[in-house]
Amino acid sequence: MLDIDIQFLKGVGPNKAARLQKLNIYTVEDLLNYFPIKYEDRRTVKNINDIKDNSDNRKILLKVKLFEKPKKTRVKKNMSIIKAICVDDTGFITLTFFNQDFLMEKFIEGEFYYVFGSVKNSLGKIEIVNPEIEFCNKDWKANRIMPIYGLTYGITNNELTKLTRTALDIYYDKIENVIPKELKVQNKLLPRKCAIKSLHFPENGKKYSLGKKTMAFEKLLIMNIGFLSIKNNLRNDCTGNEIKNTQLSDKLIDSIPYKLTNAQLRVIKEIKEDMSITKPMNRLVQGDVGSGKTVVAIYALLAAVNSGFQASMMAPTEILARQHYDTILEYLERAHIQVNVVFISGSTKAKVKAEILSKLKSGEVDIIIGTHALIEKGVEFKNIGLVITDEQHRFGVRQRAMLSNKGNNPDILVMTATPIPRTLALMLYGDLDISVIDEMPLGRQEVITSVFKESDKRKAYEFIVSQINNGRQAYIVAPLVEESENLELDSATDIYNELKSSYFSKYKLGLLHGKMNNAEKETIINEFYAGKINVLVSTTVIEVGVNVPNSVIMLVLNAERFGLAQLHQLRGRVGRGKFQSYCILVNGSRSRKSVDRMNILKKCSNGFLIAEEDLKMRGPGDFFGTKQHGLSKYEIQNIINDVEVVQIVQVLSKNMLKENPYLDGDDYRNLKEQIMNLFKDENIVFN
Repeated sequence: MLDIDIQFLKGVGPNKAARLQKLNIYTVEDLLNYFPIKYEDRRTVKNINDIKDNSDNRKILLKVKLFEKPKKTRVKKNMSIIKAICVDDTGFITLTFFNQDFLMEKFIEGEFYYVFGSVKNSLGKIEIVNPEIEFCNKDWKANRIMPIYGLTYGITNNELTKLTRTALDIYYDKIENVIPKELKVQNKLLPRKCAIKSLHFPENGKKYSLGKKTMAFEKLLIMNIGFLSIKNNLRNDCTGNEIKNTQLSDKLIDSIPYKLTNAQLRVIKEIKEDMSITKPMNRLVQGDVGSGKTVVAIYALLAAVNSGFQASMMAPTEILARQHYDTILEYLERAHIQVNVVFISGSTKAKVKAEILSKLKSGEVDIIIGTHALIEKGVEFKNIGLVITDEQHRFGVRQRAMLSNKGNNPDILVMTATPIPRTLALMLYGDLDISVIDEMPLGRQEVITSVFKESDKRKAYEFIVSQINNGRQAYIVAPLVEESENLELDSATDIYNELKSSYFSKYKLGLLHGKMNNAEKETIINEFYAGKINVLVSTTVIEVGVNVPNSVIMLVLNAERFGLAQLHQLRGRVGRGKFQSYCILVNGSRSRKSVDRMNILKKCSNGFLIAEEDLKMRGPGDFFGTKQHGLSKYEIQNIINDVEVVQIVQVLSKNMLKENPYLDGDDYRNLKEQIMNLFKDENIVFN
């Protein structure tokens, strides 16, 4: 592979290399794997008279002659405007430039230029504002499909494009294939060098599609074989604990005043079977909001304790961890089960923490619930048999491993309330077996979902007031903590300040966001739970884990900025009590796509169906944030191109490891190297 320091590429140097590193580009290989996020099609030169209707605001390429010397006017002290009249064989067009005085030297009357930009038609006059413009004999972008990259401060798209072109010019013939030849031929894939070039500088749509398929195939193959190897190593090499005693767990189920769903009973059966054998359990349990995952988790915790082991449950936030702790105590009290359950987090006082850790080490603690504090170095168990992590995608493989390494290969159970399409779950949790709770408990009422325009926010506020007067509470969620200079979005802080002095001046408002410390967050949540706060204005920090049955309205501002899966999670914060609940989505966008997305939520309450739609509409990046812990070199959005490829690669990966478990042979050398590099912390052994 091209493991050459990026600073030594022609045109880079130490300063530019430091800026490229912010994009995780450290080597020439990294640069060649840094693919565009979109493209501009500059292959077709349009005539001026063909562009009068450009209602979709697409950028177009023109070849024009400067008709006369441009006029420059200064409107304000810090603003100048240049107007340049241009012509082709079919008509006239005005080019308008703001604060670009340097262009005056570039304009030569009678000279030909390529112009690229969005056309506006106003009162019969055609205009392009701030287009790109270049002499025809110097324009290196015209008549091509041009890449658009994700950027960082100090790196322009032109610079990144030219550096990529330089790297391809110099190293093109040194790019080696990763996919074995036989697989490449069978699946009609391109050579790796052709695929990389086609993704950066596609000649046409067909070559781009083939390039994308090839690179997606390669990266999926690397991930799948890596995950399968981890799973195989766990199954072959590790001896875990036999957890067979379920008397306490069965007592818990008998005490619950309702019948468990068939889905819950099926998943409990799968967990019991896993825990009863010596090979360590590695299982992911997916369940929609309100599907009853907590009972399943407590069942497993009690089985571990009943069999003579300690158990732990780790959540990504203190709010969620504390809530699990309180819920577990409620269930145990109702079932008259006495086990020692403790809570620990980053804000636990040193004296209390030391006492808990001492009892944990001596075996006096049966179950410990906590946050990242559980994976700190000083946390030692006497005999841990089960590790449960909640909302796994917020942790990642590394942190899960740190907790599981604290015992003799304890069983691992991963819980997530974010429904993930099965293909994605298999791709990202390939080292885990998967269970799904796909059935809701009887009697759980459906949340009524409405979509409002930005101009109708007032009606939403009035509805909240009417519900508060009936003794209920509400959430108002904004996408940002503070106002953004770049985006015209409602921020939690601004909304809080505005509403407490207007619509809700007679009521108690609370503000919750991620920049607050844990003590502040907990105070606000507790006050809201106790009914001391009528309306909680928040960011998505309440997306998971906040459970206030009396809160019946979820109002989401700028709902178009959220993924469907995330909006569904927010909706899941209400509908938890005996009162009818409502979710109001304020859509600040007029686009058809945005309206369609909101309507999906309005019509559908099944998280798994919503997740599938989200995958189709926005791609998979939305499920996991930008990057996966432990997979940071591969942005999820660039890994997958369609579900069919994922499924094909999963089958091929299994077959490959069956037929060639050591990945022997020159044809597999680069593939093996890539896998070992990506999973270097996992100590993969091919056998």
